[in-house]
Amino acid sequence: QAQLAESGGGLVETGGSLTLSCTASGRIFDVSIMSWFRQAAGKERELVAHSLGVGRKNYADSVKGRFTISRDNARNTLYLQMNSLKPEDTGVYYCRAMYGKTEVWGQGTQVTVWGQGTQVTVSS
Repeated sequence: QAQLAESGGGLVETGGSLTLSCTASGRIFDVSIMSWFRQAAGKERELVAHSLGVGRKNYADSVKGRFTISRDNARNTLYLQMNSLKPEDTGVYYCRAMYGKTEVWGQGTQVTVWGQGTQVTVSS
């Protein structure tokens, strides 16, 4: 069976950028709808973006204008460019391929966005 492998996750500061990659083995990439999902701790998995082929892409409202999904069919690789990251983008990011009635999921890659903090002043 075809397999997917994600990479590129990590720890990044608020406002920073990361690029995730998902490489497919097996001859599925060209015929698949490729997608990125994410799952935050204690929450359900949610769709981030679809690549439907032929230039068609869909994004969750929460990432529009900040994230870009792209695919390199020659390299069997799906990308997710993430800019202006926010703490609420933290989670495990999964790649999914759909072809026909078959779904294939990757193992996930962790993205953690830490906040810039806030200044607290104590005076007497």
